[in-house]
Amino acid sequence: MAQPRRSTGRRPGPTQTREAILAAAEAAFVEEGYAGATIRGVARAAGVDQALVLHYFESKDGLFAAALRTKPPLRALAEVAAQGDIHDLGERLVRRYLGLWEDPVTSTRLLAIFRAASMSASASAMVAEFIGEEVMAPLAEGIGSENAKVRATLAGSHLFGTSAARYVLRVEPLASLAGECLAAILGPVIQHYLTGDLDHAQIGSPTARVGEG
Repeated sequence: MAQPRRSTGRRPGPTQTREAILAAAEAAFVEEGYAGATIRGVARAAGVDQALVLHYFESKDGLFAAALRTKPPLRALAEVAAQGDIHDLGERLVRRYLGLWEDPVTSTRLLAIFRAASMSASASAMVAEFIGEEVMAPLAEGIGSENAKVRATLAGSHLFGTSAARYVLRVEPLASLAGECLAAILGPVIQHYLTGDLDHAQIGSPTARVGEG
């Protein structure tokens, strides 16, 4: 099969070129992982010169950061937080999050993100920043109560940990548990993080803040 012809300079239509590079990068990170993906490979798949990839994204880290924020599946959690009543948000978040992992398309992207974060310190930092800005901050805003950031982080961390055990590590019996059963179990737990009593006095105390003494 003939290889796509590469250009040595800027192609007409910079927006389309950038999108083509991002699509190639996303596929590379999914198929080869963060460590295996290369600027050269992405450029080849997009049909452009390596210099053009670096022109738009500067580095592999820049490329990963941009791909991470291109129609990210996790943004759906922020959308859920902005809808409906806070008192049933826990169950809605759980069902939406599990649904992302059960969907073949979004689960592939999520798996690539989790693996990248576990293999590279720079990728881990970018994933953490993205989750903080695109998921935790909107969720905290949707909660809109005292210690909303702590509540959002607790809920998100519990969901991420569950998905890591169920979908990434495939820990049994969690991996084989029926989705409806898992949602019924997790819903009240996540709801407690969002609206339950978290002992505010303890959260606000100096001993509750790690690193301070």
